[in-house]
Amino acid sequence: MTAQSTTKQGATPPPPRLLDEVRDRIRVKHYSRRTEEAYTHWIKRFVLFHHKRHPREMGAPEIETFLTSLAVDRQVSAATQRQALAALLFLYKEVLGQDLPWLDDITRAKDRVRIPVVLSKSEVGRLLAVMEGTHALMARVLYGTGMRLMECLRLRVKDVDFDRREIAVREGKGGKDRVTMLPETLDSPLREHLVRVRALFDGDRAANVPGVWMPDALDRKYPGAAKTWGWFWVFPSASLATDPLTGIRRRHHTHEQALQRAIKRASGLAGIAKATTTHTLRHSFATHLLESGYDIRTVQELLGHSDVSTTMIYTHVLNKGGRGVTSPLDR
Repeated sequence: MTAQSTTKQGATPPPPRLLDEVRDRIRVKHYSRRTEEAYTHWIKRFVLFHHKRHPREMGAPEIETFLTSLAVDRQVSAATQRQALAALLFLYKEVLGQDLPWLDDITRAKDRVRIPVVLSKSEVGRLLAVMEGTHALMARVLYGTGMRLMECLRLRVKDVDFDRREIAVREGKGGKDRVTMLPETLDSPLREHLVRVRALFDGDRAANVPGVWMPDALDRKYPGAAKTWGWFWVFPSASLATDPLTGIRRRHHTHEQALQRAIKRASGLAGIAKATTTHTLRHSFATHLLESGYDIRTVQELLGHSDVSTTMIYTHVLNKGGRGVTSPLDR
């Protein structure tokens, strides 16, 4: 054995990089992939902003300066500033293990009160009428169930119950499960769609493609489940892709940008002047239910809101009750 190889064997391994520690801690706490991406992004920007100083050498003044720069120089929204602060608090509390007695002194941005963008029923009808194929079906699912975009994309075949006419939403915002309705008008279109998806699934099995991604390491607990029909995506991608975490080439759900672009394109074709996104369909779902007379607690449950005050924002666009005032001009 050479002296060089002995030195290499006896050398102390380098300490883990900061962002690797962050990723490891996030995965231990079972945060979503999107949270991991967002937190590592803001921590990296924070370090670069302060000329690559290590966060252990910094504290409240540096965080305050960084957040102020985001608001003043970059003019980011309050929500974006809060996300950056959440990432830095996670870094100091969970990764560096530091006490934060100075936390209360940090200036936090306040949200501006805004009402959601809501389409009228006529506008929703025009939007859906100009959409085609799988994107049209997905848009109908969003409007018909009130699901968020990623909740729809991550649907598994087993989560759609045609007999009970309900859809189980797994690991929604905040890691919560809930149940929403399966609209009667989507029964036949979804069944026909799943026939086509089944052909894709059978093709993957014949080609010995690795199974789909499984949450919470279920692939180790139930090794064969990832290759079963029940766990397959309702809206799978047309092509295989490499999993960035494992390096496994498998079939994921369809990419969110494809539907976002389809809805933006359709809103232009439908002549809708409002800024229409996938989330606009969720806002419209909630508002139209309230307009139909359903109580706010029911809508809160369907949307998966923890607090009814979040759902209350939709009452701002109802033109009912105390706000249903007739203009003196109309009199």
